[in-house]
Amino acid sequence: MTRTETRAQGAIPPRPPSTVMTLARMGSFHQCRLSFMRVLLRRMKAENWRFERRLFEIDAKGVGRAVYTAHGPERSYSLIAYANDLPPEKRSDRVIATEWDATFTLFDGIPTEADIERLSQNIPKQEAGRVTDSELSVSRANRSVRLFDHVVDCLAAGRQPEAEQIWAVGYLMRTTAVYGSGKLGAADREKTENRPEFRAPFQVEMLSVYLTRAFVLDLVEEMARLRSPDTAVAMDPTLRRSLGIGNSTGLGMAPYLINHPVLLNNWIAAREEALARIRSLTSASEAEVARFREMLARSILNVSYWRSDHPMQREKVTGLARDIALLVRHVEAAGLAGDHPWDGLWRWGEANLGMEAQELLVSLMMEPYGRLVDDLHICMAADEAAAHRIDGTMRVEALRTIVEDVYSWALTTDWTAQAAQARVWYTSEEKLEPRLGERFEEPLAPYEQPLAPGRDAAAMYADLTAMSGDDTVAAFVLAHPEHRHIVRRAQIAARYPYAEIRDNTISAAMMPIDLLRAKLAFFGASHFDPRSDRWVRINMYRGAPFPHELQGSGDDDWAYPRLEEAAE
Repeated sequence: MTRTETRAQGAIPPRPPSTVMTLARMGSFHQCRLSFMRVLLRRMKAENWRFERRLFEIDAKGVGRAVYTAHGPERSYSLIAYANDLPPEKRSDRVIATEWDATFTLFDGIPTEADIERLSQNIPKQEAGRVTDSELSVSRANRSVRLFDHVVDCLAAGRQPEAEQIWAVGYLMRTTAVYGSGKLGAADREKTENRPEFRAPFQVEMLSVYLTRAFVLDLVEEMARLRSPDTAVAMDPTLRRSLGIGNSTGLGMAPYLINHPVLLNNWIAAREEALARIRSLTSASEAEVARFREMLARSILNVSYWRSDHPMQREKVTGLARDIALLVRHVEAAGLAGDHPWDGLWRWGEANLGMEAQELLVSLMMEPYGRLVDDLHICMAADEAAAHRIDGTMRVEALRTIVEDVYSWALTTDWTAQAAQARVWYTSEEKLEPRLGERFEEPLAPYEQPLAPGRDAAAMYADLTAMSGDDTVAAFVLAHPEHRHIVRRAQIAARYPYAEIRDNTISAAMMPIDLLRAKLAFFGASHFDPRSDRWVRINMYRGAPFPHELQGSGDDDWAYPRLEEAAE
């Protein structure tokens, strides 16, 4: 959605980028109806996708291979899993690891035995292996050992695992990477982007993780059965659904949102448009109000399950719980009747709730209105090449005006202060992964990546003011080629209002986990648990129906625990 699009008369506009696009607010985002996991499951249910376990050769130690195939209306996709029994001393979530408890690839179609054998020599090696464009993603995962072993032990003995332990951790395995879009030789995004099932962002990766979850739960049940065939039981369906797939995400993901400004704009614009549509409603039906109240109650339960050892996140979760209780009291006292009830609720929330609770309120307000907002996911992909070309005919005066609008915060920043440019983004030689270093402690400046748009825009502005406003941008770039990249970004931001983060991405106070959380929330992740300011653990698909349950599942509300299940 660009600046040129108009809105219906009387409609409430989306929030301005200056409000939304700060790191602190982006680091408070929550999953919502537009999150990519929920988009995928809604589509698969609506299209009546069929699932089968074509191969499952696993021994009592959990070693072997399996194939899970998802059949859509036109195509089939197969997750090929290779399971390992990894010694504890080799288990690591770090990118430098060379062995994992399980490795996976999402295969385009149904693999032959030759495909499975070929991939068995490559997928377990991950970066050291090679794949073809028949493979759409490559991933790996490690066991959450104590809970994994506890579940197998309990099921083998004929009893259910302890619910408290299940809820405290929330997953039996966590992925340490899910690679797509050409990584390691896998298919480029261009191969699948026009397939209806993959037009929304990251649907390949979300399908891979969804099938991985099914494999992991089947794995523990099979290990229990092989250990004790006479006493073993399957896991209770409610407990089973409460287990998702964990994920450890570090700095490798952080620059993505900066490097893909049009895609970032489309994600944020869809979310903000959803909020604006709901705020513009003149009334709310009894059913819609009841749905909101139900999801509000379920969100309280969801937050109560949120565990973190990080002091900052613990403080945020405590504040969120306190604010939700305040929100409940306000809704009970004020109700949601009268003219524009959602706008009234939102304006109250802005005045009385912290940032974390405000962004949760965005998600909760969407829940009764799937009919109004679910279609927005079709706007969330991006043709970034179309926006890449610089308009050399633009006048310097127009470019100056853009910089003054989009980068006003940067023009008032003292870039000579060490704290303002304390960090350096660079790429590690060993793993070719993004890293963040200290500018004034390490000799990293020669290797710096262009991931500080604010600083670069301020530097460009100084040179823009020295030129005539009637000069063209082409002439400016010819005279100052070092500014070419930020000229492009500024012109993109002029057309796509949410394309640029309105914050300092290299300051001493910058928290990279804010970038991680923003992206992961759009994936549909929950229960963010930072392990430092540079990497975070999350949960994916917790509460979601399994493939064999998808057609019989109810509304798309699995991201919030059910009150009756908690009571049980």
